[in-house]
Amino acid sequence: MSPVVLDQALPPASAGGTRPPPPKPETLRHPEKAHRADAVSPPKPSWIRATAPDPRHLAETRDIVRRHGLHTVCEEAACPNIGECWAQRHATFLIMGETCTRGCAFCNVATGRPNRLDPLEPAKVARAVADLDLEHVVITSVDRDDLPDGGARHFAATIRALRRMAPRTSIEILTPDFLRKPESLDILAEAPPDVFNHNLETVPRLYPSVRPGARYYQSLRLLDDMKRRVPGIFTKSGLMVGLGETREEILQVMDDLRIAEVDFLTIGQYLQPTPKHWPIQRFVPPDEFSALAGVAQGKGFLLVAASPLTRSSHHAAADFRKLQAARISSPATIV
Repeated sequence: MSPVVLDQALPPASAGGTRPPPPKPETLRHPEKAHRADAVSPPKPSWIRATAPDPRHLAETRDIVRRHGLHTVCEEAACPNIGECWAQRHATFLIMGETCTRGCAFCNVATGRPNRLDPLEPAKVARAVADLDLEHVVITSVDRDDLPDGGARHFAATIRALRRMAPRTSIEILTPDFLRKPESLDILAEAPPDVFNHNLETVPRLYPSVRPGARYYQSLRLLDDMKRRVPGIFTKSGLMVGLGETREEILQVMDDLRIAEVDFLTIGQYLQPTPKHWPIQRFVPPDEFSALAGVAQGKGFLLVAASPLTRSSHHAAADFRKLQAARISSPATIV
């Protein structure tokens, strides 16, 4: 093989005698998936229809997010409800950067080596929440396995900043699993949110393929431990369906969550972000979501949200009010 002459690949020198630098190689968003063959999913059925976004509302919310130099999971995870939520100025903030240390088979958030934490980010989030005048805010993050506490201190700092700068806003956090980070919940228990959310995402059998960096019982234990540390807190978890799970497996996960005294369960349809991601095994029809919600209600959850487009932070403000009311009235509530 003849040697490659790099100079031949460069544009000719300019009149000043210098060449522009060569273009930087494009960074892959999901390098761990690049080698995979495209996975074919079935065509979307008629009931998978998200609300078309109003460009004016999108621009207004986006401008506030950009002004404070923040990220949202609405954009990074390609949420189908972004139009509806942003029309109500409800953005779900993604803290600790936009790059995750894990590469779950279902997730659209970029994978790679994250940057250092921004110590000013908690205050930036609080100011953005105040600017948006949010009644309820959801704060989530990428996985930060590179940090000794998994980012728990950064979550706690964000909660404290919100309490100071947006005292009328109720706070929900959607956390990673803090795998092998034993001090994380002690840190969060000192600055607890109003709602502690951690999604199981799928059934235990599919974890090695769909969520390979996580452990099902670690996620379950996280929810149980937080409830024990802060007895009055609302706990919440979510499942995706359509990844290849069975109904019996879903019902077992419901039982596991109730043993952990989880208050609120969300169930939504998995949507494949790109052909390199986990394929959709089937689209679950709306009547099956209704049936699953009825079973979950009977198992004693305070609140159940189940529909094709249900997501963790969808209608979060209204759901928090329902949770408060349900705790007072005690029978499970279905939405």
